[in-house]
Amino acid sequence: MVDLRFRDIVRFSCGCNMVADFELKKLVKPLQDWFDGHARVLPWRDDPKAYKVWISEIMLQQTRVEAVKPYFARFMEALPDVEALAACPEDRYLKLWEGLGYYNRVRNLHAAAEQIMEQYGGTIPDTVEELLRLKGIGSYTAGAIASIAYNRPVPAVDGNVLRVISRVCADDSDIMKQSVRSAMERSLQAMMETEVTNGLIPRKFNQALMELGAMVCVPNGAPHCPECPWYGFCEARLQDKIDTIPVKTRAKARRIEERTVFVIRDGEHVALRKRPAKGLLAGLYELPNVSGILEQQEALEYVKNQGFSPIRIQALAPARHIFSHVEWHMHAYVVLVEETTVPKENILFTEAQKAVENYAVPSAFSAYWNAIKMEIKE
Repeated sequence: MVDLRFRDIVRFSCGCNMVADFELKKLVKPLQDWFDGHARVLPWRDDPKAYKVWISEIMLQQTRVEAVKPYFARFMEALPDVEALAACPEDRYLKLWEGLGYYNRVRNLHAAAEQIMEQYGGTIPDTVEELLRLKGIGSYTAGAIASIAYNRPVPAVDGNVLRVISRVCADDSDIMKQSVRSAMERSLQAMMETEVTNGLIPRKFNQALMELGAMVCVPNGAPHCPECPWYGFCEARLQDKIDTIPVKTRAKARRIEERTVFVIRDGEHVALRKRPAKGLLAGLYELPNVSGILEQQEALEYVKNQGFSPIRIQALAPARHIFSHVEWHMHAYVVLVEETTVPKENILFTEAQKAVENYAVPSAFSAYWNAIKMEIKE
């Protein structure tokens, strides 16, 4: 006969564990002990001042840690504090961000830096309430800054934390719902405020949660359960629900857009165009492009209509770029035009090398940078 405790009978019969019903305080010590021996060495952890924590957390949104490292170093060297960021011209901070994508993040950083200079005398606030007043800072980022930089006992609930807490509690609520995130934040908040007097270190606990989700209870593929400090009491493992928790509503399919891209050159120069101030890739420079796939003759007509005098045209290989909600399927042409051409006002000619060095051009067009200097065949 199988010996089941009453708690196990209830657990397996109803399968309805919730975060609010779980004894969260037992997570603290094993997690913090594990973090002491497994924390990665990251540049923003060396000196967790509020500015570094803020910049790193914004960069890490939708971007891998290894990809962020060189951008973080470059950004810190160029703009080492709030004052420098607030005073930075748009073209420069966009260029520093080039390659990270989601450019509204850096625009919000700049706007928030101006707020901090004007409203807080250049000092980043240390409470969640005041941090939430800053442009581009939501509950997760506010919690991360307050806890990591100022050691405030507040949660920082991102995708990693939603996953690991849902699994350890076997909570099958849909983590895509704001109500679920809010409920988890409340439960963690209550526990942290109580346990901060019993050995919980907010900056360590929150970073350890993030690290566990990144390194052990991973987002893609099977979690490394034997390496987990919660192995003995993880309810998802005990209930054999690792493959079904967390529950996450499937995102809508990306919209496909077909575009024709133009690498327009006159000798050593290439044409760039500034995108509108609002919308996708707002305010960035791009290679001229249009919606739809143009045949070669149609492409030549487009170039002429932009005020150019084309000499030769050559098709380039198709390319694809994925944004969060849209996917571009691009066909392209490199077009040599007469040097005496005067283009329309919204297009500028710049030296090819300066185009790469001085202007923030989205990585969506990176597949065509080699065409700037390629030889166009007759």
